[in-house]
Amino acid sequence: MKGRVLVVDDDLALSEMLSIVLRQEGLEVSHVADGGAAVGAFRDTRPDLVLLDVMLPGLDGMEVCRRIR
Repeated sequence: MKGRVLVVDDDLALSEMLSIVLRQEGLEVSHVADGGAAVGAFRDTRPDLVLLDVMLPGLDGMEVCRRIR
């Protein structure tokens, strides 16, 4: 069973680099670029791990963390 990772970052280049590395390690990767989308993506994909930026458009990373906990 593959692990699932949700990458939440508004820096597209960084997100793509992380996604490439994580996929090479055999993980399934989803990406969103803002806090509001992160909460929905978490509920939809139920990832094993969330890599979450703190400074995001919309909801900041700390609020996203509170909501998904």
